[in-house]
Amino acid sequence: MKKTRDKIISTAIQEFNAHGYAAVNLRELSVIIGVSRGNLTYHFKDKETLLEAIVNEMWDNISAEMSKTLELPSFENMRNRTRLYYEFQKRYAFIFLDIHVQSHPAIHERFKQMIEDTIENYMQMIALGIQLGTVKAEEIPGTYKSLVHAVWMTSFYRLAQQHTRGISEDEDTEMLIWGLVLPHLTKKGVKAFKKYFGGDYYDQLGHSFDVKEHAFISF
Repeated sequence: MKKTRDKIISTAIQEFNAHGYAAVNLRELSVIIGVSRGNLTYHFKDKETLLEAIVNEMWDNISAEMSKTLELPSFENMRNRTRLYYEFQKRYAFIFLDIHVQSHPAIHERFKQMIEDTIENYMQMIALGIQLGTVKAEEIPGTYKSLVHAVWMTSFYRLAQQHTRGISEDEDTEMLIWGLVLPHLTKKGVKAFKKYFGGDYYDQLGHSFDVKEHAFISF
């Protein structure tokens, strides 16, 4: 029984990712899996019940992986969360790419709480950095709140922007995030960053801005 149930869930994820949640019905799933419609509905009475099972599986996996990351607010933890988000975006793409699925009661509150926890963790990271002298004190009120929201959105919508741009893989997201964060580090912070992540990693994070001034009309 469990083997059939697991096969239904794994096949549903595959089909939903490929075609979208709304485009696949239980009858089509039963044909693809090779079980009767009655056998499928024995395990999941309707598509919403199946979605809830997928969400529970996803959340169990996310929780297990989150427990392996550092609880202490740090730049390493931020990078780990960025990479973790991306792995789950690819594994459960139909959830992360469909705002209608995200608004489902089984998902919405959990997503909301995860987002709030992540933003709070990033705010604590900034506060700790200021305390340690690795992050500059905020000069314009609201700068760091905007920064952590931008970092969260960049990582959380990584897969969505890939689809919008029509690219299969995205190697720039970490660079984009560090491009937002690094200007706020003190000299001590940059030194600590290089020491922890390595000078080579730091050097390959981006390219100099090279737009030529003469390309614009002057008045």
